[in-house]
Amino acid sequence: MNGIINMIKPPGMSSGALVNAVKRWTGERVGHGGTLDPEAAGVLPILVGRATRLLDYLPSDRKEYIAEIAFTGATDTQDAQGRLILQGNGKPDRAAFEKTIGQFTGEILQRPPAYSALKKNGVPLYRLARMGNEVVTECRKTFIGAIEVLSETEDGFRFRVDCGGGTYIRTLCHDLGVALDHPAHMRFLLRTRACGLEIKDSLIPEEVADAAGKGTLEERMLPMDSLLAHFERLDASESFHKQARNGVSLPDEAFGRKVEPGVYRIYEAGRFLGMGERGPKHTAFKVIVRDPLEP
Repeated sequence: MNGIINMIKPPGMSSGALVNAVKRWTGERVGHGGTLDPEAAGVLPILVGRATRLLDYLPSDRKEYIAEIAFTGATDTQDAQGRLILQGNGKPDRAAFEKTIGQFTGEILQRPPAYSALKKNGVPLYRLARMGNEVVTECRKTFIGAIEVLSETEDGFRFRVDCGGGTYIRTLCHDLGVALDHPAHMRFLLRTRACGLEIKDSLIPEEVADAAGKGTLEERMLPMDSLLAHFERLDASESFHKQARNGVSLPDEAFGRKVEPGVYRIYEAGRFLGMGERGPKHTAFKVIVRDPLEP
């Protein structure tokens, strides 16, 4: 069983717990693309079987979220699960909020939260923070394409964010509160798009478990190369199929054209074989997802 499942991670469940559940249902190796905080929900690409070898090649440039900001105060985790560290002083009006979000689009600097899955010396920062260690993170660049206000709530706003990979929406909520001088945190987060997958096409865990039990799950998986369209395709000619399946570096003649340096999707006989990287002279295979003996 090899492929990709477009799943919805429910709130209250960690990304790792969802991976472990799919492992039980499929009996295969399983990985995921793009961690979601336990209390967040939304699209989580699940890679099964040989597809797990392709995790490093998934697109991570753009994601979309729907979030809710609450101006009831700032918390140490920047979300509703944290400890209140600064009391709120009311909600700003919508005009002020919409004006301020304009300052947070384009390339911006963010300081990742101390309670995050980023690691220091191999240990997640949230674990260090919960042990009482002082955690100071470095600012880094990220990109926010657009922020759209969807509605008002009693003490905040619900909005849509189109952003680059590595953007922390709870940090965005915290920073908006600072900019408006109205302490705030993120109350709700739903990821609606990731790695090119849309939430409207996602499967809930119960659907995946049911399909696995009936033996029909592979029919509902996406092909292993379905999220790799951002890499150019190379097709090995028939006389090089044996070398290609065995991971032998291939010259330009194998593809019938000059191949420029870069990373490519490699196919033979019209079927996806794996990923290759073109060096100065040959295309060396970095990942092969087909068995050499597979017909």
